[in-house]
Amino acid sequence: MKTNQFKLTSLLSAILLGLGGFFAQPTNSIAVSNPNINSLTIKPESAAKMMRLELIKMNKYKVYDEFDMNEIIKAKEEYKVGCYGQGCLARLGEELKVDYVMSGSIDGLGNKIVVTIKIIDVKAQNLYKSSVREFDNQETEIQRMIEIVLFEMHGLTVEKALSDRLAFKNEIITSNNVGKVNNSGPRIGGAVLTGDVREFASRDIKYGGLGIQPFTSMIGYQIEGQYVGTENFSALVEGIVNISGLEQSQFIPSISLLNGFRFGKGNYEFAFGPRFGISYTSNGYLDKDGLYGITGRYYKDWEWISYANQNNIVDQNGDLLDNPGFETHFDKDGSPRLSTSFIIAFGRTFQAGALNVPVNIFYSSQRGGGFLGVNMGFNVVKSKQPINKQSPQRYY
Repeated sequence: MKTNQFKLTSLLSAILLGLGGFFAQPTNSIAVSNPNINSLTIKPESAAKMMRLELIKMNKYKVYDEFDMNEIIKAKEEYKVGCYGQGCLARLGEELKVDYVMSGSIDGLGNKIVVTIKIIDVKAQNLYKSSVREFDNQETEIQRMIEIVLFEMHGLTVEKALSDRLAFKNEIITSNNVGKVNNSGPRIGGAVLTGDVREFASRDIKYGGLGIQPFTSMIGYQIEGQYVGTENFSALVEGIVNISGLEQSQFIPSISLLNGFRFGKGNYEFAFGPRFGISYTSNGYLDKDGLYGITGRYYKDWEWISYANQNNIVDQNGDLLDNPGFETHFDKDGSPRLSTSFIIAFGRTFQAGALNVPVNIFYSSQRGGGFLGVNMGFNVVKSKQPINKQSPQRYY
């Protein structure tokens, strides 16, 4: 009987001790000083709140909140301007009467975010724990990055899927995908016509022109591929399908094949290559009252006589002319033919998060004239997805 009572007493004691450990509160206190933030939009106060929240979730420390610290911080200038060094953090901890003080830095470095966290032992006046980790540049996930660093510092298990999704992929610098910005997407813009192209566009319809204003809109789509890439340089092949003149009831299609170079962290670009389109021309001369001219222009008092429609041509003396000076000119009633021009373009891609906005100035040159214009487009980076894209930014 006594043996059974002893076993029961031992069992109850073990249960009580287990429950006591389960409900035990952390004994060591810790305060969090605002970390140093570089090249990111998050505020130091928000980052410090994320650190406190992750410490509370770990249940290893009694965590002081910002209200516990405000009175001390406001009293001394060195704490207000930024307390990052070991000595300053130790003094702050002494005045707050805590066991530990935590701080660090969160830095945006190109296409990665570096999170550094250190914990100072106030009594021993030395570094207690520290850790640094590189992450992929997903600023909306900074709290998860802090969670990973704190877990690793304290020997806790980090969810592998979470760690892998946020890990920075330090690829080889000569990889075709390093520094890659793919600007495939829609294009819109406009151009001013120059030279003979301008004259043809603005010429009256009855004289073989288009009868439109000497400018045109452009709408199209660009497809590009990268064949050489380094961290700050890309060599590209670009194909552009374009339609112009829709705003003036014209349909002017073209296809451009360009070789492009994109360089620098500002994503500046230079491209060049041929443009192919369709033009309408006829071969003839200018005539008025039996006289002919070869000025190469259409005037209201001169009639364009197409070679296909000419009869016997005589000069002022009535002598037959075999060739009065035929020339080929743009003529909307003429025959269609393949036309070519050469494009030179300069531009830059502006970035806002996952959005790319390429802007380009270009000139399309051909014999006698061309197009001088500007176009822009947009596309969204699809290869890099935030791990929690449905949730709002968690800047506490």
